[in-house]
Amino acid sequence: MPYIRTQVSTPLSKDQEQSLTQKFGQAIPHLGKTESWLMLDFEENCHLYFQGNQSAPTAFIEIKLFGKASGAMYDQMTQTVTAIIADELSIPANRIYIQYEECAHWGWNGSNF
Repeated sequence: MPYIRTQVSTPLSKDQEQSLTQKFGQAIPHLGKTESWLMLDFEENCHLYFQGNQSAPTAFIEIKLFGKASGAMYDQMTQTVTAIIADELSIPANRIYIQYEECAHWGWNGSNF
């Protein structure tokens, strides 16, 4: 039950969104999860300031998952997601934040896991 919310300060084309969808689906196993449960959300043209300015494209990625993952899994996911965003959207790695949240309670289909 992973969820990835991507906020970027740049426009996001449908082709880029499709590519990100595919690549995030391939990356989610780094956290011990499967693409079949992955939910994604994309927000473009966000008013993101980093280091007090908007001088370069910026991204904020939130990754939430049911349960826990190891530090090594998070390290691998951070490397992979950073590379995906940098390659697909030309956002510099030093202007990308990734936040992880482990959830103990997750509802779906009228009940909880």
